Amino acid sequence: MARIAGIDLPPNKKVEYGLTAIFGIGLTAAKAIVAEVGVDPSKKIKDLTDEEVTKIRKLIEAKYKVEGALRAEIATDIKRLIDIGSYRGTRHKIGLPVRGQRTRTNARTRKGKKKTVAVYKGVVAKK
Repeated sequence: MARIAGIDLPPNKKVEYGLTAIFGIGLTAAKAIVAEVGVDPSKKIKDLTDEEVTKIRKLIEAKYKVEGALRAEIATDIKRLIDIGSYRGTRHKIGLPVRGQRTRTNARTRKGKKKTVAVYKGVVAKK
């Protein structure tokens, strides 16, 4: 089983798609890695030799910021935005969409499950 950057890669996927299981490596970066190392892109991860896995691991360590280091950098960037009191930092802090999306409807991923507010019928409007 191939293990790169602390992640067990899915053995039955092709190399290009299996590398995307690593946080910080998308399909474009995975294709570039496979091309630079010289591995056949149609090869499955379980069919990689130890030498090929080692080449891929060394290339990723040298050129890409992945997993823990990338997550830490993103967290510090968000913390900086919050600390300086920017609009984006405020949106991060209160859990609303950061990039200008509407919130009157939608935005359920950021806002969470709907909190239904009941209509209070105890007070009758006076004329």
